[in-house]
Amino acid sequence: MTSVREKWARFLFWFKLTSAMLLVLVIAGFSWLVAQEVRTSAYQARYFSGLANNAQFALGEGASPAIRFPASAPFDNRLGYAKLPLFSDRLAQRGFEIRQQARMSPGMLDVVDQGYFAPYQEKLQGGLSIQDCRGESLFLQRQPERVIHRFEDLPPDWVATLLYIENRELLDTAEPKRNPAVEWDRFALAVFSVVKPGGASGAGSPGGSTLATQIEKYRHTPGGFTASVGDKLQQMASASLRAYRLGEDTTEARRQLVVAYLNTMPLSAKAGFGEVHGIGDGLWAWYGRDFPEVQRILKAAGASAADDPATAMLYKQVLSLLISQRRPSHYLNAPVAELETLTNQHLRLLANAGVISMAMRDAALGIPLTRRNTRVPPAEGDFVAQKAANAVRTQLSGLLGNSLYELDRLDLAVQSSFDTAVQNDVTRFLRRLRDPEQVKALGLDRKQMLGKGRPQDVVYSFNLYERGQTRNLLRVQTDNLDQPLNINDGSKLDLGSTAKLRTLVTYLDVVDQLHKRLAGMDASQLREQRPDRKDALSLWAVDYLLHTQDKSLRPMLDAALERRYSANPNEVFFTGGGEHRFNNFSRTDNNKVMSVQEALRNSVNLVFIRLMRDIVNHNMFMVPGSSAQILRDAEDPRRTAYLERFADQEGQIFIRRFLGKYQGKTTQERQALLLDGLRTNTSRLAAIHRTIAPEASLAEFKAFIEGARPQDKEASDKRLDRLYEQYAPASMSLADRGYLAGVHPLELWLVGYLSKHPQATQGQVMQASAAERQAVYAWLFKTSRKGAQDRRILTLLEGEGFLEIHRQWASMGYPFGSLVASYATALGASADRPGALAELMGILVNDGVRQPNVRTLDLHFAQGTPYETLFQPRSVTGQQVLAPEVAQAVQAAIRGVVEEGTARRALNAFVRSDGTGIPVSGKTGTGDQRFNTYGENGRLLNSRVVNRSATFAFAIGERFYGTITAFVPGEKAAGYDFTSGLPVQLLKQMAPQLMPLLDAEPEDPNGGSTCRS
Repeated sequence: MTSVREKWARFLFWFKLTSAMLLVLVIAGFSWLVAQEVRTSAYQARYFSGLANNAQFALGEGASPAIRFPASAPFDNRLGYAKLPLFSDRLAQRGFEIRQQARMSPGMLDVVDQGYFAPYQEKLQGGLSIQDCRGESLFLQRQPERVIHRFEDLPPDWVATLLYIENRELLDTAEPKRNPAVEWDRFALAVFSVVKPGGASGAGSPGGSTLATQIEKYRHTPGGFTASVGDKLQQMASASLRAYRLGEDTTEARRQLVVAYLNTMPLSAKAGFGEVHGIGDGLWAWYGRDFPEVQRILKAAGASAADDPATAMLYKQVLSLLISQRRPSHYLNAPVAELETLTNQHLRLLANAGVISMAMRDAALGIPLTRRNTRVPPAEGDFVAQKAANAVRTQLSGLLGNSLYELDRLDLAVQSSFDTAVQNDVTRFLRRLRDPEQVKALGLDRKQMLGKGRPQDVVYSFNLYERGQTRNLLRVQTDNLDQPLNINDGSKLDLGSTAKLRTLVTYLDVVDQLHKRLAGMDASQLREQRPDRKDALSLWAVDYLLHTQDKSLRPMLDAALERRYSANPNEVFFTGGGEHRFNNFSRTDNNKVMSVQEALRNSVNLVFIRLMRDIVNHNMFMVPGSSAQILRDAEDPRRTAYLERFADQEGQIFIRRFLGKYQGKTTQERQALLLDGLRTNTSRLAAIHRTIAPEASLAEFKAFIEGARPQDKEASDKRLDRLYEQYAPASMSLADRGYLAGVHPLELWLVGYLSKHPQATQGQVMQASAAERQAVYAWLFKTSRKGAQDRRILTLLEGEGFLEIHRQWASMGYPFGSLVASYATALGASADRPGALAELMGILVNDGVRQPNVRTLDLHFAQGTPYETLFQPRSVTGQQVLAPEVAQAVQAAIRGVVEEGTARRALNAFVRSDGTGIPVSGKTGTGDQRFNTYGENGRLLNSRVVNRSATFAFAIGERFYGTITAFVPGEKAAGYDFTSGLPVQLLKQMAPQLMPLLDAEPEDPNGGSTCRS
């Protein structure tokens, strides 16, 4: 009989055996489940497809309360997704607002907040596109540029080779739910390569990643490489979500991974091209293979073409790029022999594995790799045809703070205000003007047109804006200069008598200010007014208001236009620090007395010289008790007290103005701005440099003089040595140096002070300049020669008068930081830009309101992505910078220029389809800019032509305005005699090109748009 002990022992044995067997079964079952999951990815498919299905996004109105932008990474930076918060801030500061933006679903937000990359269908190509107001393309840049969009179009050899090298099981059709982000053996290799000593080098693990995770790595991981196991897990999870975005079946997603990888893999950077991505761009950048040629070879290749040299060469080049992707900067920039050896090794390996045929191997082995050794040649650019696009790109670059290279790679679609059809027609018209036969056919081969000189050397520019209710839309901006320079916005030209238009506006604005101050006074109050006898405008205003019944502004402006001036050219004018004479264009105007209106119509110079003198004098004498009044009387007891007040208070005013001009600029920029528009000679430059750089050595002093006046042959070393000592601060006062330099002494002092203290605040500058403000004005009263004293005083006060004129001009869009303090500014001495003149015309057309000029209507970032954002300009109220009555009076005056004056050619130039005419107004100007050399007593020694220009600033009807300019740069301008009649005639002949736009009715009441699709 079996004992109890034996029964218990037998029971324990069977229990242990059964337990062991059950454990084995459990382990076997679990292993089977794991194996099944590794093979089929069934559970992953359900899990990740569920997460991806909840990760959605949709476009909504206004700024999104639910959006997450990606971190800095190669793909997200290049396309601008990671920079969108920065772009949003910059655009908001520059007048744009978010009109639409993507909203992420809670599921998408949860995925991103857990640290994974947003799952969405990513683009093969980014890049900038610009459309005109009709939706037609102005500019299109795609990066990468050369791509194969469909899996079916990929050569089988390329696909097989890629998969053998990188991801052999990717396209296995036996398991449709396979997760392409995970191959467990490769994952183990990747983990091992990171955790082993020295493994976390930051360069990633060659062969340790699937294509799916590699794409996530070089697109979205900071720096484009895997730095840790956490990075690898992030890539795998993100790739898994993206793979199951369309459901549990990943067959199509896996095919698209091959397409995406071949089109976007990073292949270093090539000089002349920039960053290289994808096989198509790689073949072009590194081997000079034109993509259409590649496609022809692929189309012609068949089963019998395996040993074809062209096919074999192309395959070997593709193989070398696939190999290079492991270390692109190394392989593609090292001597080609290393890559040749590695490629040949792979050819043998691939043939032995049956991936390629032996015939392909042998043919490819016999062909050496010949990599492009030079820069990639730039694409042939037609700068003239791209003027509108480049105008938009330049503005966008400033708006976003990106270079043009970076800008062209953003995922950004822009709608501009341009009318491509009219833009192209006008551009073609201007280009034809370089053909002498076309010039003859147009009847332009005449005197004061294009009868002299080569038509090929004349540069033409054209602007056309359309006025809207809240903004002005740039419809056409072009020129025929086959260079990137934009003549309209990027030049500084003497545009001649168009400056008379600015002078007229300033004159009538002064009349408006006098009207505001005096019109409310009764007769007794007006008689009590005691304007200085040199303030002709105040004297006239008081007299006019004393004798008129209607004291409203418009009749006073009309009367101001009828004020009469002499056109006598024989008077000597003390202006700009010296004595000057001026001539009229037509001698028949000499010695006439005429109204301002008549002088404007016929562009009579001497009338506007005298008108400018009246404006300057008004600014000098307009304040009761001003320095100019007190200085008339050398014995005035108020002089000392006034000087102290004037030096302190008025000096601060000018210091603040000069601070606005120079603060925030570099030393070189300050010096260039100081010299800009200044008529320099060696003595003036010596006085300037010894003030702004008093501690500079003699060698630095000479270098400055020679750099500013390389043409001055008289500046001998002996003379420069003498000037260096003569103008030293210890030898000459600041005021004397300012007088000799022709620059306000405080301006000179400030430029020198900022060179030493570039970060100085306004308070620090004011404190530091206290003594200089006193000294600058006190010296004027220490000489016993009142005549010489007064000349110096007048030079200083004239400069101050021009500061006020500049303030008014700047409010009208004048683009430069200063004016030449000379009456010659009324004739164009201070230069201008065609685009800035167009802005002035826009203010007049808008009845004195300065509205924003718009060329960019929509900025649409990241369309079809979770980061999609649409920016549009905010609706803003324009700034009333000119009284409506003044603007209307000027418009009436410049209509006379077309009806009876120098622009008569434009009369009846534009006729609507219904037969009614469109009125034209405007102002002409001819700029004959010369470099003059003077001797003693102001005697002209030599005059050489610097350039020649002719401009017509115009308004057509009530909505359209702009400028047209003809320009010849350099000394060859001496061979031309064209006048402003040329641009007027050209505008008339351009009527057929412009009428489709001018004749259309506005569609958008806010934008004034006549552009229709």
